[in-house]
Amino acid sequence: MDAGKAARLERIGTGGRHLIVPMDHGITMGPVKGLVDIESTIDGITAGGADAVLTHKGIASRVHPHKNGAGYIVHLNGSTTIGPDEEDKRVTATVEDAIRAGGDAVSFHINVGSEHEPDQITQLGELTTEADRYGMPVLAMAYARGPGIDESDSEALGHAVRLAEELGADVIKTAYSGDAESFQHVVEATSKPVVIAGGSKGTDEETLEMVRGAVDAGAAGVSMGRSIFQHDDSEAITTAVSAVIHDDASAEEALERAGLAVEA
Repeated sequence: MDAGKAARLERIGTGGRHLIVPMDHGITMGPVKGLVDIESTIDGITAGGADAVLTHKGIASRVHPHKNGAGYIVHLNGSTTIGPDEEDKRVTATVEDAIRAGGDAVSFHINVGSEHEPDQITQLGELTTEADRYGMPVLAMAYARGPGIDESDSEALGHAVRLAEELGADVIKTAYSGDAESFQHVVEATSKPVVIAGGSKGTDEETLEMVRGAVDAGAAGVSMGRSIFQHDDSEAITTAVSAVIHDDASAEEALERAGLAVEA
């Protein structure tokens, strides 16, 4: 790994662990809660301990003044919930666009097992080649999604993360399989750092137990969006997630540290 890529990877993590908050949902879902005043949201979550935030290139000017020294990842493909096929992610930017936007890394979404897999494999392969020329890290969001696929199946998830490594990704995001034992198989499928998606919003304790299970299985952290940026206290939940990832806290300890109530 060249010095530039190593330096940029350090900007989006801490000691090889990652707490990334993706906020690229404005393309997918529109101006949802937490993204209308994205400046305040970014201020809160970075003050709470997020290592990096992630948006599309057009939001860059609204990100930088509010990220409190955190890293910045530029997402390079997208789709909408109101379009004909949400799984058909289309390229929205290049590595050069991300550099001009002040990005420390780029990210790309691929649905392994979907009818769009062939195009997305080609696009991710081309992206990692381009990114490598600039020493730019690539976060691959590699999901197991398609007809007849259980999106939480550890075998399918293991295939997805291995595919991402084979195509040249540096950090790989995927869904959580539901428990530490099965997720260990996913982590062991690749030599690259694996971070989990946030999944469906549950209670704070459920969210933190999921993070705790992933870390126990060997995950390098999370790339967690709505469970953080739509939280009533996004700074506090970020503090709690950070405590699990970076300080090895239990879910209960993390809740106490962040001043969040344990649900009855």
